[in-house]
Amino acid sequence: MKTEIEPARTPNERIEAISRALACLRAGEVVALPTETVYGLAADALSPEAVVKIFETKERPRFDPLIVHLPEHAWLPRVSIIGADATGLVEKLIENFWPGPLTILLPKTNLIPDIVTAGLTTVAVRMSAHPVFSAVVREFDRPLAAPSANRFGRISPTSATHVFEELSGRIPLIVDGGAADHGVESTIVSVQKNRLTILREGPVTREQLAEFAEVNWGTENKARPEAPGGLPSHYAPRTPLTVVDDISAVTVPHGQRYGALLWSSAPFPRTFVESRRLSTTSDLREAAANLFRELRELDRAGLECIVAEATPESGLGAAIMDRLRRAAHR
Repeated sequence: MKTEIEPARTPNERIEAISRALACLRAGEVVALPTETVYGLAADALSPEAVVKIFETKERPRFDPLIVHLPEHAWLPRVSIIGADATGLVEKLIENFWPGPLTILLPKTNLIPDIVTAGLTTVAVRMSAHPVFSAVVREFDRPLAAPSANRFGRISPTSATHVFEELSGRIPLIVDGGAADHGVESTIVSVQKNRLTILREGPVTREQLAEFAEVNWGTENKARPEAPGGLPSHYAPRTPLTVVDDISAVTVPHGQRYGALLWSSAPFPRTFVESRRLSTTSDLREAAANLFRELRELDRAGLECIVAEATPESGLGAAIMDRLRRAAHR
């Protein structure tokens, strides 16, 4: 299969790119689309035959559920069941964070095929704020299942080029909408009355969520995740990665090629053959946007090990550390 990249940077390019994406989706194919978090691999969420292609393309295990992206708010009661005790909180979350990088886990209706939710009784739903993705899903007028557009467990793609590196020859179309704004996947929460449980850290932070409800941390099921992206090993480069608090204290074995992924303003370590810095101004948003791109560059450098410097765990730093820990898990 030949994979084509369709630019969608200008208004005229977007019209053509959206038209081509819709043609593929209506034919039951999968296409890579930009979102504000990372690039997604989209297919008709109501078609089990189309969703199967997502799992096959990504080599994703069938027990790992997918996020469902909605065309508009009116679809929410069609795909999910919101209990009376949770309605108020869900409405507040939608009002403040949709469209945007917040995914809400809710009991599902029978409209959503079991393959999408890995047989679970819940469905993860969100609405993307990216103008290309939102235009495609609105015109398609059906929910789209769309995990990250990379092979399972690998570094998530934040550009069309990253998607091509991962999936060339496996999908017909990649829509190039430029670099992803946030650079890490959406925050996932479950809702219980006046309490939220964070199942995956992301651009919507614990501090932001705490303005609306008590916030707890979820527990991981290593055998079967409750929500997408919940496995302990994920977002990983091929090169072994370790996370440290003080990179200057790391001793590089003689003759070994080590790479450094820096957060602090400390000088690049001389004993490392490659170094990348997440932010030159200690900006966590910039660091999150750069994280997967810098990891990919280090992964291509022929290293024995990547050493990542820990970021603060407040705000977006919690999402960055979540991705680094999963990338380091072996």
